[in-house]
Amino acid sequence: MNPLAGFLPLLPLLLPLLLPLLAITACGGPESGAGASGAEAESAVAGSTGGGAATVRPGIDVLLADSSHLIDGRRVGLITNRSGVGRDGTSSIDLLHGYADAELTALFAPEHGIRGTEAEGSAIDDAIDEGTGLPIYSLYGETRAPTPEMLAAVDVLAFDIQDIGARYYTYVSTMAYAMEAAGRAGVPMIVLDRPNPIGGLTQGPVLDPAFATFVGLYPVPVRHGLTAGELARLYRGAFGVEVELHVVPAAGWSAERWFDETDLPWIAPSLNMPSLESATHYPGTCLFEGTNLSVGRGTPTAFQVLGAPWLDGEAWVAEIAAVAGAEEAAGAEAAAGIARLPGVEIRAVAFTPESPSDGRFRGEEISGIRLTVTDRSAYDPVRTAVAALLAARRLSGDAWEWRVRHFDRLAGSDGLRLAIDRGAPLDEITSQWAADVAAFETLRRPYLLYPR
Repeated sequence: MNPLAGFLPLLPLLLPLLLPLLAITACGGPESGAGASGAEAESAVAGSTGGGAATVRPGIDVLLADSSHLIDGRRVGLITNRSGVGRDGTSSIDLLHGYADAELTALFAPEHGIRGTEAEGSAIDDAIDEGTGLPIYSLYGETRAPTPEMLAAVDVLAFDIQDIGARYYTYVSTMAYAMEAAGRAGVPMIVLDRPNPIGGLTQGPVLDPAFATFVGLYPVPVRHGLTAGELARLYRGAFGVEVELHVVPAAGWSAERWFDETDLPWIAPSLNMPSLESATHYPGTCLFEGTNLSVGRGTPTAFQVLGAPWLDGEAWVAEIAAVAGAEEAAGAEAAAGIARLPGVEIRAVAFTPESPSDGRFRGEEISGIRLTVTDRSAYDPVRTAVAALLAARRLSGDAWEWRVRHFDRLAGSDGLRLAIDRGAPLDEITSQWAADVAAFETLRRPYLLYPR
């Protein structure tokens, strides 16, 4: 099923009507796509494409320097966590609390909490922020959207969290729910944008709307290639979220730049996202969360390693090479526990999860594989992960278990799981994604803020 097929025949007719409504205005009025000034918006999409790290200003800095009219004289609510910081590392909480011309009145905590220290899936409680004395309302507990009571003292609601570039990262679902709640309450929403750390590529299957959950709400690919601000524009323009939306772009960034090609510090947005390397593999290796294998939680290399006690890492590497048709190219390396797929090296390793948040194989040395990116432009983490899934499924026998509901909501349908179970060829599985991805790239075009 192609969940976007219905859009394609209408796009040539709709785009001329939509584009005037979606254009970025200079002053960030009620229908604007960006809150920055004309000069700032131009800077945001100019980007540096030369050598060295680009000077990038996240949306919070742009807001306070150039677009403060969006909050001046207003009471502000802020959805954030520890990844919401200015260029100098000051938290967005402190920056807004110290801004004299607006009043920060409420904080909202997503999954992992306001400090990003809670385990995945753990309910977050309401609290009081020690630094400011402000209420912290949980958006990952009994409610996942701001209630009218939470918004009673809020004139404008801001979102400032570092996204990771994968459909299944719940912060952007929190953003979408907050947009809906703000729209119902008549409260404008501001997204303070940040770079997509893994760039603008789109890869993997598009979610079937029948499988929409908080893990993935809308028909976008696993690797969507958008920033949180661009996603917000897409949610509003293509998927019908009604809210007065302002996106303050990240100045100086362009979508071909990865996070380490900026001068911004990496701050882990959640406990098991320790590095850009982990984020690069995450769109693929996170699929293993829907099985009974370890994804390396409880190690310094979460989502870079995979394993289980019943697997032999070297045999797994060789089987991955066979599944991917790479055994001849791998040659002697495959026999030594090394395989090279496009853009990635896969090597047999052993690792021991210590205090893993998912409880898998705590304190037990297990055999598995480690993935290391060798060419980011050639690497497809989702296709690579499917090769690893097919191989692990063949080798595991009766030890294999699906977490069916979770895997299907990650994959975006039950099709991938069923194909793996029947041992379908890798190319047959992944070739089905191309049409959906192309349709999505057409659909998203009017909502882009940065050059590609």
